[in-house]
Amino acid sequence: MCGIAGRILNAPGKIGRDLVELMDAQEHRGADSTGFAIYGIPRDSGFIVRAMGFNREMLSKDLEDFTSVLKEHGSDLVEDPTWDDSSDRHYSVRLVIKDPADIARWSHDADQICKRLEIQSVGRSLEIIKDTGGAYVVADKHGVRDMVGTHGLGHARLATESDVRPNASHPFWARPFPDVAIVHNGQITDYYTWRNRLEHKGYRFMTYNDSELIAVWVSDRMKEGLSMEEALTRSIEEIDGVFTFMIGQPDKIGWAKDRFAMKPLVVVDENGEIAAATEEQSVRRVCEGEGISIINYDGPGLHGIWGVGNRRAAA
Repeated sequence: MCGIAGRILNAPGKIGRDLVELMDAQEHRGADSTGFAIYGIPRDSGFIVRAMGFNREMLSKDLEDFTSVLKEHGSDLVEDPTWDDSSDRHYSVRLVIKDPADIARWSHDADQICKRLEIQSVGRSLEIIKDTGGAYVVADKHGVRDMVGTHGLGHARLATESDVRPNASHPFWARPFPDVAIVHNGQITDYYTWRNRLEHKGYRFMTYNDSELIAVWVSDRMKEGLSMEEALTRSIEEIDGVFTFMIGQPDKIGWAKDRFAMKPLVVVDENGEIAAATEEQSVRRVCEGEGISIINYDGPGLHGIWGVGNRRAAA
């Protein structure tokens, strides 16, 4: 029983603030952890890296080794890293890096120290922030409310399939594809079958959370030449389970529901701005105007795309 949310603004604004409210309204659906995928103003070059370390006492050594891997791939830090000042043993760090020669090769090598410092997202605009606790707790710790952007995703997790650890929470980055993130409500019943196939293609997974699979699955299909709409259609046909998921890219958010429509999705379009969530009372936190159009996507096998700057849904 998790809760998911998506938000699109007409222009860059306090996307973090809206997502925090969307997720606070759904905290009863999963208070184990909360996460956000924020799409800010894209960089012309360089990537924003969000990473999670698991021993604050090793922070300096972790960053030193991480930087060494960057340099081996023709990259380096272009800004001083920043990290949260919590007393928790784990820590969240934000880095801005020069373009590596090959993103996939670099991330593969960087993952060799993932038990110490695990990459959570890489993108020109994407930043994934997630941690244990409810929306307000995570927002206060990581400054989410002040984050500016055009669109984003949120998730409140009730752990059922894997550990209650901050890195096992949503959203998930579609490793190693830049700027792709996923949130998911449901269960993938053929998870191990698909994971095995994708691992044989060279993909790596950081957790045993079944939702991580969807991000890589959709991205792999698009790498093979499918459009996002075609990949969403295929996901409904080929992935077994009950699910509603949303997947973000720099210019769009796509969504899909399984063939049984077990997991709800409520959407508001308010003057071109989109708010979507598992529950109607959540979207009303950010869309309070009169005459708003609330759509309950409760039919089986539905999917769609909301474009940033072109918000007509693709059925």
